[in-house]
Amino acid sequence: MKIGIAGLGFVGSSMAVLLAQKNEVVVYDPNSVRVQAVLNGDSPVSDDYMSEFMASNDLNLSATSTGELAYGDADFVVVAVPTNYDPDTKKFDTSSIESAVRAIIAINTTCLIVIKSTIPIGYTQQLRIVVGYDNIVFSPEFLREGQSLMDNLYPSRIIMGSKSDQAKQFVSLLKMAAIKEDIPVLFTGSAEAESIKLFANTFLAMRVAFFNELDSFGMNKALAVKDIIKGVSLDPRIGSHYNNPSFGYGGYCLPKDTRQLLANFEGIPQSLMSAIVDSNVNRKSFIVSEVLHRAPKTVGVYRLVMKQGSDNFRSSAIQDIMESLKNSGINVCIYEPEIKSSGFNGYEVEAELDKFTSKSDVILANRMSTELSDFLPKVISRDIFERD
Repeated sequence: MKIGIAGLGFVGSSMAVLLAQKNEVVVYDPNSVRVQAVLNGDSPVSDDYMSEFMASNDLNLSATSTGELAYGDADFVVVAVPTNYDPDTKKFDTSSIESAVRAIIAINTTCLIVIKSTIPIGYTQQLRIVVGYDNIVFSPEFLREGQSLMDNLYPSRIIMGSKSDQAKQFVSLLKMAAIKEDIPVLFTGSAEAESIKLFANTFLAMRVAFFNELDSFGMNKALAVKDIIKGVSLDPRIGSHYNNPSFGYGGYCLPKDTRQLLANFEGIPQSLMSAIVDSNVNRKSFIVSEVLHRAPKTVGVYRLVMKQGSDNFRSSAIQDIMESLKNSGINVCIYEPEIKSSGFNGYEVEAELDKFTSKSDVILANRMSTELSDFLPKVISRDIFERD
């Protein structure tokens, strides 16, 4: 099969590498740096496993900044473009998806368009009507940043928001390309698939928020939080996954997905969905109060990325904390190797760790590192289990 893909982010690049094992895959992206990385046989995103996989496997993979080369005569086209949350409309900005779909159908009117971007509930059906093209389906992704290819090779499940023959054929391609066998597959309607994605991520956000509130309680009462979490997690119905406290859930998916689901609840009675969003705001306020209690002049922020192995710090929880500290008159300095300039959004960036730790009265670290071992009296971190 020939497969076109729109977008070389985590979703698009991992999908491309997965499918290029057994199919001809051409990816379109306007970012020439990412396109050139693929042409050089390198991963366009930070994913060590993907880089190794690309170097050691014979892939039929190419990239281009010309839509005709990616979409022309493709049997399937995967749309993996970003959908950021718009706080003014309180909905995802889906303009990038509509633009991509219009560009595809202007070139190819026989392919199945598979949307992998996260979208509002009911969007796929609405899009079919708006663009006048019925052969559009939604299939959610469940990938972790930094491990996106691994999660495609060993998927927890495959959800397809269509029961058409072409949709079933695309799912068979995903299964054939995966290493894991006996992958659970569920075919649903488009709105049901859209709901699965948003409710799954909101449940994960709820779990993060729960253990963060547990941690806030334990800190306030001077309790051994680690022991409490261990004891709670020994219940097999609860388990020990997603139980490591943090400064709040963040990253590209959870903040926007929880807010989009909340928007989809308009007119429907609910309290839990609002509480999940509010809990994350409260957690960040609690961390700010802990910092201000130490009365620092300069607060150093160790890394903006949410977790190890990622180069993405979009919507990381620490950024809201930084803004609150700045508004309180605190100087904020950042140590982030992924930033190559001397500034970031009005904040100073210190490239040398020694200088960073020297000028910081308090160091905020969402996730700990051995680099901070000599500066522990300065460090505020809730990374109890020292893992993501």
